[in-house]
Amino acid sequence: MIKTRIANSNDFDGILALQQKYLFGNLSESERKNGFVTTPFTRLQLEEICKQNGIFVAENASKCIVSYVFAGSWTYFKQWEIFRFMISRFPELSFQGVAITTENSFQYGPICIAEKYRGSGLLNKIFEEMRIEFYKKYPISITFINKVNTISEKAHTLKLGWEIIDEFQFNNNNYIGLAFNMKNSVLT
Repeated sequence: MIKTRIANSNDFDGILALQQKYLFGNLSESERKNGFVTTPFTRLQLEEICKQNGIFVAENASKCIVSYVFAGSWTYFKQWEIFRFMISRFPELSFQGVAITTENSFQYGPICIAEKYRGSGLLNKIFEEMRIEFYKKYPISITFINKVNTISEKAHTLKLGWEIIDEFQFNNNNYIGLAFNMKNSVLT
């Protein structure tokens, strides 16, 4: 039985181990075709986002962390250059007729699911855990996906209903920017 919940400091070792296993730079080219994460977090960064209830985890029956998802304010995420670049694009962007701002949106991701649990419905379950918490503060969620991570793009657009609202280049990589209406449950 998989249980999803807001993470706490006892989960940091499991989160960091999962991150290490699926970090882009640690995978071969063939392994990357099954999905990857690109933003590494330190223990200190985990502590900071945890205080904002911004990490969600899934654990299996053995209490092993098999998935995590981050979500947080732009104030938190702007410590990384790519997020500052994304924020700079907001004046040009809208979603379902609403202008994107740092006040009405937040950054979702990264999300990581252990390969054994992919395709099991866990994506929807952990996303819904996060959605319920963050809908209290924000009507819109924003994220980006590297265009070479087609498995993540398909999972987010087809399984969760994210909409592509932007395309951009950053550090010689091509990305899509996506938005999600937080009032929409992803569980059926």
